[in-house]
Amino acid sequence: MTTAAIHGFVRRLAAAETGPACNNFFADTVPANAVRRRNLELYLQALLDRRPPVLLLGEAPGFRGMRLTGVPFTNRSMFTGAPNHFGLFGKDQGYELPPEAVGVAAEPTATVMWEVLAELDFLPLLWSACPWHTHKPGQPQSNRTPSAAEAAAGIPFREDLVALFGISTVVAVGNIAHRSLLRSGVHAPKIRHPAHGGRAEFKRGLEELFDAGMPREPAAPGPTGLGWGKRPPRTKGTP
Repeated sequence: MTTAAIHGFVRRLAAAETGPACNNFFADTVPANAVRRRNLELYLQALLDRRPPVLLLGEAPGFRGMRLTGVPFTNRSMFTGAPNHFGLFGKDQGYELPPEAVGVAAEPTATVMWEVLAELDFLPLLWSACPWHTHKPGQPQSNRTPSAAEAAAGIPFREDLVALFGISTVVAVGNIAHRSLLRSGVHAPKIRHPAHGGRAEFKRGLEELFDAGMPREPAAPGPTGLGWGKRPPRTKGTP
């Protein structure tokens, strides 16, 4: 994935039409969204340099998380402190926050996600089945489970990332992501979402996938396929 390809991806994301109670917080119509577009490009470029073999697919951005920052599974505090375990984010890495982020409490799921990834020393690419903020009608400061149609609209963007990054393994984080993958013909393993007390099961799910052969590091340069993102994961002893 080149810098131009990343920019093109973000531009397509910003141009996407979303329905009622579904906020495209990358759209050109809101000036503050330019900050979020730049943040997402910084994140994707940083991950490009790391060549992660795994994509963890979540549900949808939360109003205290990606909806503010533009980056999956992040929150305000991650952009104002020091870089994390992987040297990402932090106030000196070029990331910015829009004015409406002032005083907003940090999204707890994002904190849990990165704590677990640091404990496992595992850096995947993070994304959401529906990459726009779905909220309750008339309540933009709320979260709503995306509909099947909203998750389906996000499929081309997930497919673009898999192809552009050469992802070998896609993992569904929760039921919404899993259903979205199945609808597009992708048979991927599913693990518990870390939200709402799911931290321990989320971590255990990743550990079990490592035991079953999920890669931690990029493969040697060469032809890549979709690996586990196109068939169920292998079990031990299965060729």
